[in-house]
Amino acid sequence: MADDWRGAWTAALDDLELDVSQVEIMLADEHRHAETPPASLWRPPTELGALPLELKPRADEILTRQLRAAEEIARRLTANRQQMAMTSRIETGEAIKRPVYVDCAM
Repeated sequence: MADDWRGAWTAALDDLELDVSQVEIMLADEHRHAETPPASLWRPPTELGALPLELKPRADEILTRQLRAAEEIARRLTANRQQMAMTSRIETGEAIKRPVYVDCAM
């Protein structure tokens, strides 16, 4: 029974670690194509009970990696929004609010 419980948690952590590894790979690839399908969502297993104590360091390390990946995603989203805002001002001329030409003939 204990081996089944430990094995179920190990498999759950394997799935979670694979998910965060895929996100890390995606973040490392600066030229990832927009057509790449999104990763399938990780679903927590049900009825596993408490995490075995010997797996806690691994679970903590996975959580740390997830938090780092989430911070990087947030940073990149913010940079992307800033770049889009700057691009829209450049393309539309929004940044220039003063007249460019003054007719002095009158």
